[in-house]
Amino acid sequence: MLIDMSTSRSVSSAPATAQSRRTHDDAPDTASLFVRLSTLEEGPERDAVRDEIVTAWLPMAHRIAGRFRDRGEAIEDLRQVAALGLVKAVDRFDPERGAFESYAVPTITGEIKRHFRDRMWALRVPRRVQELRNKVRVARRELAQSPGAPEPSVADIAAHAGLTEDEVSAGLEALESFSTLSLDAELPAGDDGYSLVDTLGGPDASYDVVVDRESAKESLRRLPERERAILYMRFFEDMTQSRIADRLGISQMHVSRLISRSCAQVREEALGRQDGRR
Repeated sequence: MLIDMSTSRSVSSAPATAQSRRTHDDAPDTASLFVRLSTLEEGPERDAVRDEIVTAWLPMAHRIAGRFRDRGEAIEDLRQVAALGLVKAVDRFDPERGAFESYAVPTITGEIKRHFRDRMWALRVPRRVQELRNKVRVARRELAQSPGAPEPSVADIAAHAGLTEDEVSAGLEALESFSTLSLDAELPAGDDGYSLVDTLGGPDASYDVVVDRESAKESLRRLPERERAILYMRFFEDMTQSRIADRLGISQMHVSRLISRSCAQVREEALGRQDGRR
């Protein structure tokens, strides 16, 4: 069914007694239409009655949508979502269970809230945090209603809303979750601006060194004492092969062979151990 958003026809044939029971001016008396709808089979006649009911209640759906204006969504889009919620309410309503308005209002409101939850959040946050956001927003607005009132503090909001300060802080953070900032967005910083990406850290190669050292420890312990001493002098004391050879009383060529053989053994065992862990 296509909903004409420009149509807001009201029903003027309701009895005066029904008018006196209405909560809002946009709550038409459609009880007889619902009774008739429940008796009709699928077909053009039923569709026509259904369309008449939806058209009659459309102003109420628009009114509910208006409660959610100024939250980052166009009012026409909100009205369309509310209209879809109205259609769902009409299709699911049982006339024997009470007044349609009592059923339609929460159905339409829920549809709009679901729209915000599923479509409008730039970051996906838990429903509990979304509820905190709403409570914080309402409390902050109520505290700031008085002329000249200062911006309420976290403690003020917590006391007014019956929340803890940690919950208020989470709600305030969620207020900024509807939209995200590009990493390339320029941020003001004195005379020269910088982008958000400039504030992010880069990869630290030292972590790879730590992993390599831990992988080599066990293999180094298994080397003969002389080979461990040679590697220590070469790589930790930064001694040349010639000095090491003089200290140990062996040739520089033999030192070179021992270093190459020990490093190859440690490397092979360390890599084999890492492959086995995978």
